[in-house]
Amino acid sequence: MILSELTGYLAEHGRVALKDLSYRFDASPDALRGMLATLERKGRIRRVEGGAACAATCSKCDPDAMETYEWLGQARPDADPSP
Repeated sequence: MILSELTGYLAEHGRVALKDLSYRFDASPDALRGMLATLERKGRIRRVEGGAACAATCSKCDPDAMETYEWLGQARPDADPSP
């Protein structure tokens, strides 16, 4: 998988959980986090705090299912331009 595929998927879907990205691209969450960090530094996406929070209090939810990223579009003027 290359960064442009991930970018296209996020642009198309708007808001996506890390677990969904992992399933879609058959990649580990840790591998995806590196690419997502690059997009976040460029101002293309942001991590949504809280994600799709579960209403239960058992603390057994998969953290990767709760980690969500949102497409912002083109880079913000104040974003770090480094890759």
